[in-house]
Amino acid sequence: MIDNLYLDIGNTNTQWKYQDNYFSEPTNTFDFKKLPLASSIWVSCVSSRRFENLPSNVFFVEVKSKYKTLINSYQETQTLGSDRWMSMIASYEMCHENCFITIDIGSAITIDAVDSIGNHKGGLIIPGLHKIRETFNFPENYVENIHSLGDSTQQGWSIGTLSLIVNFINLKVYELKIQFPSARILITGGGFEGVKKFIQFSYEYHRNLVLDGLEYYVNNMG
Repeated sequence: MIDNLYLDIGNTNTQWKYQDNYFSEPTNTFDFKKLPLASSIWVSCVSSRRFENLPSNVFFVEVKSKYKTLINSYQETQTLGSDRWMSMIASYEMCHENCFITIDIGSAITIDAVDSIGNHKGGLIIPGLHKIRETFNFPENYVENIHSLGDSTQQGWSIGTLSLIVNFINLKVYELKIQFPSARILITGGGFEGVKKFIQFSYEYHRNLVLDGLEYYVNNMG
């Protein structure tokens, strides 16, 4: 039996899946030497960090023009991030030829739509909540209600930036559901906990669709 480890190297966090268990560490402190022994290590990497002297059993996946009947819509195939492609592969396998919308809430927030015959219709990308908040040096406040007004600069910044993220997600899903009324919506990403109470549509949450997609990819195409 092949003992695979699946690795998602993001801009902020690195996560891996091994023997059906999930693990996480900040990308700036991650080291391949910390991983358990595995026959093969399959990697999706969108981080600008570069790793040298890697073991021979490490394989970086490349974005392809298609996976089974899932079609990449990008004219320059590999400019689509491998994290988005792997998330779409996982969603494709889970949705069984139904149209779907995949939302990843992390350092960046991405939304991708795929129709019922597997055509990727394109996607959207905006900075995630913490990236937006880094643009000004205001402390973050916990936000109970995005429909309220702040009574301090810090509170106004916290409510305003969270509202920006939440309203973007809710509005775009509303628009896409008009075009794809039967679409299943799958959400993943480390920023989910911060926005989930404000989401206004039905969805399925998955801890890490990138890792799940890597596993599907390797088992079917690797």
